[in-house]
Amino acid sequence: MKEEVIHPLEVLKDKDSKILILGSFPSVKSREMNFFYMNKTNRFYKVLSSLLGIDLFSISIEEKKRILLKNHIALYDVVKRCRIHGSSDSSLQILDYSDIYEILKNTKINKIYLNGSLAYSLFIKKYPELSNISYKLPSTSSANAKMKLEDLVSSWSIILEELRK
Repeated sequence: MKEEVIHPLEVLKDKDSKILILGSFPSVKSREMNFFYMNKTNRFYKVLSSLLGIDLFSISIEEKKRILLKNHIALYDVVKRCRIHGSSDSSLQILDYSDIYEILKNTKINKIYLNGSLAYSLFIKKYPELSNISYKLPSTSSANAKMKLEDLVSSWSIILEELRK
């Protein structure tokens, strides 16, 4: 059964954030733990660990926040309110989108990376005018089992170009 859920997490950003990574909507585990990508089977932190050369997988949420911000990475999701069954993206029924312009305010963000096809398609549908600064990356979800970790790291390495500017 689908339940109506309002996004419970705060946007992770600061004035020095250069890139924004958006997922579709937080998983049940992320909602329970009050931070992004907290399902241990999601490879998000393994990918970023490889790219940044820092172990983000096995550290505390506070340390994750500190390191992400230190590396100018902002995090949030495309959907603000929805009906969803558990963590299933395929059951997602959008009731309200996140205000991306509010997220971009008072930051240096000039590139938006979408974690997976669903996040990208929802984002472009709502914000087509931002398509020139938006990039679809393969999903780090374990549901994207066809992609090996090293392939994800290779695809996601595009974010380093922006972070090094």
